[in-house]
Amino acid sequence: MYFADEPEHISVLRDVVRRFVATEMPPDQVRQWDRDHRFPPELFQKLAELGVCGVTIDEEYGGQGRDLVAAIAVIEELSRGGAFAAGPFIHAAFYGGMNISENGSEEQKRTLLPKLAAGEILFAYGLSEPDVGGDLASVTTTARRSEDGKHLILDGFKRWCTGADWADYIYCLVRSYAEAPRYQNLSFVLVPRDTPGMRVHPIEHANLRYTLSSDVIFEGAKIPAENIVGGEAGWNRGWRMLAGKALDVEKLEITAVAFGIAQAAVEEAWEYAQQRKQFGVPISAHQAVRHDLVEARTKLEACRAMLYRGAWLAQEGRPCSVETSMAKLFVADTGVEIALLCQRVMGAYGLAEGHDMERHVRDLLGMPIVGGSSNMQKNNIANGLGLKGAKS
Repeated sequence: MYFADEPEHISVLRDVVRRFVATEMPPDQVRQWDRDHRFPPELFQKLAELGVCGVTIDEEYGGQGRDLVAAIAVIEELSRGGAFAAGPFIHAAFYGGMNISENGSEEQKRTLLPKLAAGEILFAYGLSEPDVGGDLASVTTTARRSEDGKHLILDGFKRWCTGADWADYIYCLVRSYAEAPRYQNLSFVLVPRDTPGMRVHPIEHANLRYTLSSDVIFEGAKIPAENIVGGEAGWNRGWRMLAGKALDVEKLEITAVAFGIAQAAVEEAWEYAQQRKQFGVPISAHQAVRHDLVEARTKLEACRAMLYRGAWLAQEGRPCSVETSMAKLFVADTGVEIALLCQRVMGAYGLAEGHDMERHVRDLLGMPIVGGSSNMQKNNIANGLGLKGAKS
């Protein structure tokens, strides 16, 4: 059997999130948040009160029980209203909940996961650097132990740390053993906000304007050794954490954002085409417009199938590195095609204030870049499928 109806509990969850978006995220307010380049904390608090932040966390740690398909459905529905609630949800449920569930020590799980499930704390990523994008094994930010071994001293420069100016912790990849071979010299550490020796410089950007991204500079920043992700057992094991299950889910999470926004673009263009009249008829009666809309909707359904197949495989615990890379590649690239088709249907209004299309276009244009570029996904797929390369 290849297809089945969506489980009832996920359909119920969708209805709850849709009502939340309809009630708490009216279009005019969302456009103002976009101009302000911020999400309102009170919006996320209302979302957290629904209990959705715990869908990636086991019940014994205060969550709802890990259900990745449900978590992806939440992102999809929130993203149809923009990134302003989906963004902070991801910072709690995925950056925090998924990573600590997968890689945290028992003490870190007991301490952090209940707070993440309640939406009381949020994480940001500290992965990329000015000269390190996709090749994360080459990060140069260092962590060395203090003489008494009780602290770690961080030095280096991180870039594109989205939310670093308000997140409670930066989930930060560091080089922890300079002399060790590649892939055996990395660790993840948790850097609390306002750590002395850490400076944050926000970066303006055009897409996903629920928050700023940031440069983060460490100059002798001192954190407790207990903040090594996974405890002492996690020291110099950062690559295994980065390349594990959490990475597959990371690809799905940003893919769900792209899918939700693409869906919103199709819905707006579809409605507009039936209201706007030219030559005495709705423009949806003109063949060129009809074809654009049908093409966009068909592409959207293909995106849905790839996204949720990847989510199902991940939830079942099956190998899915290739499938999640394919989903990220296809949905991100196809989302751009959908955005441009839908903008073309709306003409000048698709780039004007008073409509959401120009924001959809901006947001979707960045999707082939963020969360692992399309070219990186192609490399992952080729390697995963055993395609012979230069070193073979």
